[in-house]
Amino acid sequence: MSRKDATEIFLAGVEAVKPANFIPTHISINDQYIHIGSSDMLLSSLKNIYVAAAGKAAAAMALETEKILGDLITEGLVVTKYKHALPLKKCRTIEAGHPVPDNNSITGGNELLSLFKKAGKNDLIIMLVSGGASALVADCPPGISLGDIQQTVQLLLGCGASINEINTLRKHLSLLKGGQLLKHTEATIVSLILSDVPGDDLSVIASGLTVADNSSFEDAGEIIMKYRLTDKLPSGIRQWLQKGVEKLIPDTPEPGDEIFKKVNNIIVANNDIALQAAAQKAKRLGYAVQIVPEQLSGEAADKAITFIAKLNTLGNKEKICLLWGGETTVTLKGRGKGGRNQEFALAALCAAEKNNKTSLKNITILSGGTDGTDGPTDAAGAVIDEQSLLQTTLNPCDYLASNDAYHFFKQAGGLLITGPTQTNVMDIVVGLINNVAPPGFC
Repeated sequence: MSRKDATEIFLAGVEAVKPANFIPTHISINDQYIHIGSSDMLLSSLKNIYVAAAGKAAAAMALETEKILGDLITEGLVVTKYKHALPLKKCRTIEAGHPVPDNNSITGGNELLSLFKKAGKNDLIIMLVSGGASALVADCPPGISLGDIQQTVQLLLGCGASINEINTLRKHLSLLKGGQLLKHTEATIVSLILSDVPGDDLSVIASGLTVADNSSFEDAGEIIMKYRLTDKLPSGIRQWLQKGVEKLIPDTPEPGDEIFKKVNNIIVANNDIALQAAAQKAKRLGYAVQIVPEQLSGEAADKAITFIAKLNTLGNKEKICLLWGGETTVTLKGRGKGGRNQEFALAALCAAEKNNKTSLKNITILSGGTDGTDGPTDAAGAVIDEQSLLQTTLNPCDYLASNDAYHFFKQAGGLLITGPTQTNVMDIVVGLINNVAPPGFC
């Protein structure tokens, strides 16, 4: 029952941040005006309305926009992850690679650039941005190949770098990201942005396609040195970054640049909204609820142990729910398969194994990605409880050492499978303590 409750609580959080629940509050038609974000524009003053959507939630955001604007849309483009496309009438769709870009990502970047160049000063571009766009939309600066970009992204994903650090590199290995896309249009742009990063930093979400950038080539170089990647990087990448540090190529545009006067960037949903919806569901299921105030970040395995410790200090109420939102990282040491949420759950299970299985008594823990994808797997995450160790002879600590959480849970049970959710606001961890004896128990 507790696993079912944990899953329902997680899914309630996901549902609250689906595009059908926030696009209609940010786009509407009233008489002769289009209301978008905080702006009202006279329809007769607009020659064309373009829709450009990029990210894991791009198709659903575009679909809701089409429902509202219909034939008012001149043309639309959606760049999203494989298996995330939806039937659309006004927008063409490109599915591409994530988290590592592929040839379709380059096509997506080229098509997005073409749309921006096409739009003129009497046109409106509605930009619909969600997490994942950093990989789904890609380009190759001079002297850098797609293979160079792919190798660099793989290194960054495996070294334990945060999403802020990874996207700092992505912005400085691109001629589109970090606000550079705005150099290529005279149109007015309104970006509705679904946040998938800690602190809702607009410059980090989707590598800041329409947002001014506070980071620099020097920052990118420091990240490379921090994780000792210099000698592992392709020569083209090293040379490009060095040119940037030496001011031989321009840096990304900073706040205050004239190009940002024509854009309005708006956060439309985030992890906090998902957590509040999850909390309401938990209350309806009879749980006393607490939300960890600080955002979840850091190594997944370390934070799993922290989370168990927090659960074990919550007192003796019959039913307690502890929620934590954010995004961890994983430093790869093995060659297994998994994602940060599966790693989190497996680390909690490993800690219980070392503690004579007692630290999970009456406890259920679910860690899931709100996008329905956890690493290069078909799972959103995993769920564990005190039965997890009793129902398998597998040693969770051995699998954790190999970063092989997926294969552990595939055999032992506990994978959380949702399929694509058409949203993305980082992760939700649900911890339940249920001290209520089942009916008939004496």
